[in-house]
Amino acid sequence: MAPIKTDKYSVIIPTYNERKNIPIITWLLNRTFTEHNLAWELIIVDDASPDGTQDVAKQLVNVYGADKILLKPRAGKLGLGTAYVHGLQFATGNFVIIMDADFSHHPKFIAQFIALQKARDLDIVTGTRYAGDGGVYGWDLKRKLVSRGANLFATVMLQPGVSDLTGSFRLYKKHVLDRVIAETQSKGYTFQMEMMVRARAAGYSVGEVPISFVDRLYGESKLGGDEIVEYAKGVLGLWVKV
Repeated sequence: MAPIKTDKYSVIIPTYNERKNIPIITWLLNRTFTEHNLAWELIIVDDASPDGTQDVAKQLVNVYGADKILLKPRAGKLGLGTAYVHGLQFATGNFVIIMDADFSHHPKFIAQFIALQKARDLDIVTGTRYAGDGGVYGWDLKRKLVSRGANLFATVMLQPGVSDLTGSFRLYKKHVLDRVIAETQSKGYTFQMEMMVRARAAGYSVGEVPISFVDRLYGESKLGGDEIVEYAKGVLGLWVKV
């Protein structure tokens, strides 16, 4: 009789100037996975942060162990999409979780992601700010309208069948992420959207968990006008190609 394989969850977190956030998010991840008796690892992909993020990450390796914390830095800011591609090379779990380091994605929701995935054997579980009791906290009205408008624009154009197309807190079966990420051409803030659109087009099953999205505690937001223009171009490009 073949041995039962234990699920393992590889968390990939891209970082840039997150020295204040990464120790706390790591502690919360450790608590979450330990409480639920789950195997896990954290892959930190740092883009040469000048604030000492990598020094802090090295201390976390000493605290939690090299089997739990993997620091996989890059030479500079090379884009969010390629950060996930880079981190995925080192993932040893059969599931991969992607999330941000700034507490906008709280690890407490991971247990719900995993429970929903297991209950329905889903290929992907994504957090949603725009369904159920999900919500956004800490944003002014302008940013909320931009975000909702971006999601509505993409939904009307692409009809992906999910309520939060731009969210970046997700759980994937690793082989699914391997395929989708290989087909995805975007590198910046449209990366998450394109991955979901391509996953749906490929017939992968997707479930949603309502989350409370909280604006970052420390550091500055990296979203600017250029990214909004890139997003609009990305939606139109996908509408033509996918």
